Order: sequence, then C-alpha cells, then structure tokens
Amino acid sequence: MVFADLFFLYFFLPVCLICYFITRSTAIRNAVLVVFSLIFYAWGEPVWVSILIVSSLVDYINGRVIEKHPEGWQAKAALAWSLVFNLGVLFGFKYTAFFVENLNNWFGLGIPVPNIILPIGISFYTFQTISYTVDCYWGKVKPQKNFGRFLLYVSMFPQLVAGPIVRYSVIGEEINERKTTAKDISDGFSRITLGLGKKVIIANNLSTIVTALFGSASNGYENIKTLSVAGTWLGAILVGLWYYFDFSGYSDIAIGLGRIFGFHFDENFKYPFICKTISEFWQRWHISLSSFFRDYVLYLPIFGKRRKYGGLFLVWFCTGLWHGASWNFVFWGLYYGMFIFFEMLIGKKRMKKMPVPLAHIYTKLVIFIGFGIFYFENLGSLGTFFKALVGAN
Repeated sequence: MVFADLFFLYFFLPVCLICYFITRSTAIRNAVLVVFSLIFYAWGEPVWVSILIVSSLVDYINGRVIEKHPEGWQAKAALAWSLVFNLGVLFGFKYTAFFVENLNNWFGLGIPVPNIILPIGISFYTFQTISYTVDCYWGKVKPQKNFGRFLLYVSMFPQLVAGPIVRYSVIGEEINERKTTAKDISDGFSRITLGLGKKVIIANNLSTIVTALFGSASNGYENIKTLSVAGTWLGAILVGLWYYFDFSGYSDIAIGLGRIFGFHFDENFKYPFICKTISEFWQRWHISLSSFFRDYVLYLPIFGKRRKYGGLFLVWFCTGLWHGASWNFVFWGLYYGMFIFFEMLIGKKRMKKMPVPLAHIYTKLVIFIGFGIFYFENLGSLGTFFKALVGAN
C-alpha cells in the first residue's frame, strides 16, 4: 500500500482516523496506530510482518538490558548483538544476491544466485532500531519499558515504508503522551496535500519523460546511445527533479500524517537545490539519512583510531550501498565523498568566497551528473551516459 493509492486515501486513512479520534486515551490511540500500521505493512506481503516484529522485540530487549546494566559487559553485549542482528538481517535480504553475483564474476564460481525478495522498508526501520540501541547505550535516551509503545515507534505507518528515518529521541515523549490540536490537523492535511501534489502531479509525469529519454534504470543502453548532448543533460536534470519531487513528496505526506496523530517528525528536505556547496546540499537533502551516518558512522575508529578522511569515505561508501545492491550506488556515494573531500581541503572560508553564480553552476553540475550515476544501474549504460554528456557516443 502506498500513500497515493485511492484505497489508502479514501478508505484506509479515514477508517484509521475515525478509530483513532473516537477515544482520548493515549494507550488506546497507540494500539490503534499499531494495528493499522501492521495492516498497512502486511498489505504488500504479510510474511514480512514477522521480521518487523522480531526486529522490534530484539532491540526492545537490548534496550532493557542496557538500562539494567548500563556500565556492565551486558550493555556492550546488547549493543553488539543489536548491530550484528540488524545489519545481518539487512545484509541477508538486501545484499546476498549482489555478493554472490560478484563472487561468481571475480573468481569464476558457479554459486547459485538466490532470488530473495526484499522486505519493504527494511532499510528504514533497521536504521531506526540501531539508532535507538546506540542512543540507549550512549545515555541519550531512556529505554522504552512498554513493548507496545516501542513497536509503535518502529512500525508507525506514516514513515515506515519510505522514511524519513525517525529517531526515538525525536518522538519518544510523544509516544508516551501527546495531544493533537486543530492546528496540527490543519497543518497536517495541508502538508499531505502538498506531498500528494509533488508525487502525483509532478514526479509521476517526470518519471514518464525520464523513461522515454533514458529507458529503464537496469537497461537503458539503446536509449542513451542515441541521445544528443542536450537531450542527455535534460534527462539528467529531469532525473534529479523526479527524485526530489517523489521523495520529498513522500516525506511531506509522512510529516503531515505524523502531525495529525500528534507526532512532530524532523524535516527531511530543506530546499536542497539552493545550495552553494556539495556539503550544504547534503545538509538539505535526505537529512535523516545523512545525519544518521554523520552521528553513527563518521567517527568510528578505523584501524584503532578516528580517521578524518577515512571516516568520510566510509560514510559515503555506506551511503551509496544503503540505497541499493548495485555498483552504481557505490560509485554514486564515493562520487559525492570525493567532492566533499575536496571542499574540506579547500576550506569553508574559501568556499564561501566563490562567486554565487559560479557556486550554483558548480553545485548543479555535480548534483545532476550524480543523479545520472544514481539512475543507471547497468554499468554499460552508465558508461554510455558519461559519453553522451560530452557528445562522445
């Protein structure tokens, strides 16, 4: 089920709102949201609800263990188990086939490639539960004592499928106690309307044009090799606009739905195309993801020490790989890491001295080429895309 479905808009959501607002009890409202969230998630493939519930239970228990033994080895073991379990589940579902394919290609093996269906939203709720356990270990949040409330945090349908990645510290208190005002409802529906407009009116039409220009993401070779330079650049720009209106539209709907239910999610997009540096772009684009990697990965000790540039490229390697099990996503992540590395070497003060028109030209060239890298999952098509950008086809 997706937010733009007529079934969701005209049946699921109205019924959910009626059941939610007929009571003033926060406990009953939480139960209503849990039930409807599990129905929402099970709509596509019911079996994966079990993975969601098990993941929630594992990190609920980990949080309780950390609370009981904050200074003991048990807390460290709970944190380690959370990371091993969550990342193991994510890797198993999302990257096993990719890993096997590359082993076969590199070493000439004949290992059968498993056909594993990816559970919807697993990348989002896995990171949410990891952030919860790590924050509990660091003492940033108090562990949730009620499993039903924790399950609500993990499974809440407004942000479950397409984000944003909501940290427990943002809505933990609102899960326990919250109120919805008339302004919340008004602002929520306004935000939902804006998001639907972005998604249905703009993004869906842009996707049709992009497919006509570039072909499919997995095999667009025949299309891209016949495009002119202007057509290729136009396609790259439209890909970027399509992704922006599609993803920010979903985020708007999620934030609006959350607001109606009394939750205040953080913004996920803040006018990213007005940026003057690539670093600023990532402070405005998919903020929940970039801040996650910044806070939980950037300062990891590499070979025993915190390494400034090593951490930077580790973050961007993970950022790329998180988006999908394909080499173009890895290249896309490292591509951005390279430009942020150069900006770090130049320094913030010197970057600010760049003339504004030049800064906008620089950032938009980098960004829209980046969207082209993101689009073409087939490396042959990606190479043809680069040639087409300069008329070398």
